[in-house]
Amino acid sequence: MQQPLSSFKGIMPTIGDGVYIADSSRLVGEIKIGADSSIWHMVAARGDVNYITIGERSNVQDGTVLHVTRKSAGNPQGNPLIIGDDVTIGHKCMLHGCTLGNRILVGMGAIVMDGAVVEDDVFIGAGTLVPPNKRLESGYLYVGNPMVQKRPLKENEIAFLKQSAINYVELKEEYLAEAE
Repeated sequence: MQQPLSSFKGIMPTIGDGVYIADSSRLVGEIKIGADSSIWHMVAARGDVNYITIGERSNVQDGTVLHVTRKSAGNPQGNPLIIGDDVTIGHKCMLHGCTLGNRILVGMGAIVMDGAVVEDDVFIGAGTLVPPNKRLESGYLYVGNPMVQKRPLKENEIAFLKQSAINYVELKEEYLAEAE
């Protein structure tokens, strides 16, 4: 069976304690994953022309693509992909060279493009397109193509952002126990 981790230019992904990575996923190059996070089936993550950082207790669900923007004369730092703590990334999302804060839910099929910044405590609805270089303000629901700020989050929705991450920590523990 092929391993889900491989090097690029001699750099391997680094994995924190208690991380679950599905065998069918593929992580290449400069990727750092924090403790208790999970990478689910068929995720493709390429830290080849810049780096990817995933915080603690975050989960990247099935079929998601994670990539970065190359450094260039017009963009000397390029755009790494930075994902904070307690982030839930739904099935079949595309995150490309963007920055996500903490306690965020990215709905199924959403696309977040280069240079976008998502502050803490944000819901991004399923199928939403976040255009390049947009900033999503903390405490709101964003939906649409292109995205619009729909409304402030309710207290129970803000609480759910953390609970969603906890749910996936519990699930990945079950998967890790199965593998023993």
